[in-house]
Amino acid sequence: MKRIYLIGGTMGVGKTSVCRTLKKMLKNAVFLDGDWCWDADPFQVNDETKRMVIDNICHLLNNFIRCSAYDNVIFCWVMHEKNIINEILSNLDLTNCDVKSVSLICDRDVLVKRLEKDIEAGIRKEDVIVRSIERLPLYAALDTVKIDVSDLSVEQTAEIIASL
Repeated sequence: MKRIYLIGGTMGVGKTSVCRTLKKMLKNAVFLDGDWCWDADPFQVNDETKRMVIDNICHLLNNFIRCSAYDNVIFCWVMHEKNIINEILSNLDLTNCDVKSVSLICDRDVLVKRLEKDIEAGIRKEDVIVRSIERLPLYAALDTVKIDVSDLSVEQTAEIIASL
């Protein structure tokens, strides 16, 4: 049985770092960051690009699921709405798969500090702070395992997810 890990969380919460660490902890694991499926300049959000990114994500995830080399498939993306998670899941072949859906959350002040560090490093633009804070409360409504990463290291978070 394959394990599929869907790791959601607002921008700056630590999804990518946690998933990279989780990939090293699990046997025969592969990792896909949803942002890699939609890295464009200029970044455009419209119905066409939204359909495209979901198609890209599902195509890659299904390839990983079908590949016998992988026992663990890890995917992260913002996934702040139930319909995003449902659309992805409905387009995957989940036969003989155990899906673990997780939302990483954290304290607002911790999130701002993390994002400010990324802005100073030139990784993100300043407008991400407002957008990320606005999404943070949306995760409470999702049917996912919530992990508050405010006081956890990347390794501790990955260990918790691996133990699910």
